[in-house]
Amino acid sequence: MKKRNFKIYLFRHGQTTFNRDKIFTGFKDAKLTFLGKKQAKVITEKLKNKKFQVAFYTRLSRSKDTLKLVLRYHPECKSLIEDNRMIERSYGNLEGKNHENILNKFGEEKFECWHRGFNCRPPKGESFADVEKRVKAFIKYLKKFMKKNKVNVAISAHGNSIRLFRKIMEHASIKETTSWFIPYDQVFTYEI
Repeated sequence: MKKRNFKIYLFRHGQTTFNRDKIFTGFKDAKLTFLGKKQAKVITEKLKNKKFQVAFYTRLSRSKDTLKLVLRYHPECKSLIEDNRMIERSYGNLEGKNHENILNKFGEEKFECWHRGFNCRPPKGESFADVEKRVKAFIKYLKKFMKKNKVNVAISAHGNSIRLFRKIMEHASIKETTSWFIPYDQVFTYEI
């Protein structure tokens, strides 16, 4: 008997006001822009003919609002689960602050370390390595959950949690991982 594979459809929320204005967002609850809603509709179209029974989202409205648009074509999705292991990276004291102001105040080396350094934590924030730990725990849970319940899943997540999800699932290097831009209108599909 052939073993059945289950699919993960992972996508980033649409652009927010903070993304547009180059502000460190993290756990702050920035709203989708007009463009962000258009990007969410692109995701909606890409997933229109896919089937998933469970959808995961985070407590932040940008994750929920993007998922809400996607779900219009998915009456088969009967279970919505909030899981904050896939929430955006915490930028700690940088949250709500403009990139350019941080760059000017602390210099390029510190800015790059906080913004894209794998093991570098912003003050009172998380490094990519920290995010990887919680994303790894989520993936372990997700694989068991999908096999036990025999379901495909959709995940409405954030740029940096997706970055680490991809690193784990694609066996990517740290250099690759920190160089990626995670698009607002792309679906990453995985089979387990």
